[in-house]
Amino acid sequence: MSRNKHKSIFLVAGLIFLSSANNLISDINEEQKSTEDQSVNIGGQWFFAYLNDKEDNLFKVTRGYINVNVKLNETFSGRITPDMSVDQEGDGIGSLELRLKYVYLKWNMPDILFLSKPYFEIGLAHRPWLDFEENINNYRVQGTMFIERNNIEDSADFGITFISLFGGEMNKDFQKKVNKTYPGKYGSIAIGIYNGGGYHALEENKNKSIEVRISIRPLPQILPGVQLSYHGAYGKGNRKNSPDWTLNMGFFSWDHENFVITGTYYKGVGNFNGSAIDTLGNSYDQDGYSVFGEYTIQQLNIGLTGRYDFFRQKRYRVIGKSKRYICGIAYYFYEQCKFLLDYDIYKEDTFLENQISQFQASIEVRF
Repeated sequence: MSRNKHKSIFLVAGLIFLSSANNLISDINEEQKSTEDQSVNIGGQWFFAYLNDKEDNLFKVTRGYINVNVKLNETFSGRITPDMSVDQEGDGIGSLELRLKYVYLKWNMPDILFLSKPYFEIGLAHRPWLDFEENINNYRVQGTMFIERNNIEDSADFGITFISLFGGEMNKDFQKKVNKTYPGKYGSIAIGIYNGGGYHALEENKNKSIEVRISIRPLPQILPGVQLSYHGAYGKGNRKNSPDWTLNMGFFSWDHENFVITGTYYKGVGNFNGSAIDTLGNSYDQDGYSVFGEYTIQQLNIGLTGRYDFFRQKRYRVIGKSKRYICGIAYYFYEQCKFLLDYDIYKEDTFLENQISQFQASIEVRF
């Protein structure tokens, strides 16, 4: 074999080796890049309380969440959230039970015209409203928000949610000092379709509920914390006879570094689980409103809060009314972690007026 032929063979072999090595290095780099893109974040939130009223005098864990967020790449991520709460019925009444509140795939989309950072949640996902309100009024530790407290709607369900910001994001200073959730410069939108019965119920019929939230930030440069929101839902209550359920709600919020003010007006028919019905299965007409305020003394890490709810249900020949007054003082010991002392007065007026007064000392831990 000639020397030139040997050189040719070595040259071809060398090129093959270099090509294979380059492909191997590229594969390793891609694998490392893929691994770097992936991440797992674990967080949590839990509420511990001491409750004293005419019926109870006890310590209890009112709620506990563990949030596991997994980022697969820039497009896909997932979340699973076990929810620990007190069992209200069955053999384990009074004990803590564990269920899943969120299990969904998050699919990030590219910006579309005026829509910024749009994404889908697919699975056991957020419904459009309560996550939005609870990130403005962050006193879930005291109790549920107005529409959940009156059993009109809850926070999660099996279905698909689309969420997007409007017109880019608020500046970093606003997000750091005031609120970093749903920071659309001109607002945000959430819309979805769900089974309708909530995350802790089996589907009792074939109907689906359609729900939407639209929030507008009208003056982002002058009053950046002011938003006007509409929330609507149309579907059937989660019962085999499928009673009517419609919800229309307006919401004003002013989120500021030193204070928060919200106002809610609600009008609807029936509720999500189908329990707001008469003996013939007809849904009740309902309406009501709620106002909430917090003033924060920054130097002392203290928040002073107050809330008033009014709810009315038009039953057959009877109009049921309820009022709730809440006042409290909170001490923030780490970011959104807080101690809270509050006094809650609930008055119900049906055939006879009934009043329940309650003192509660609570701790909220977020991480």
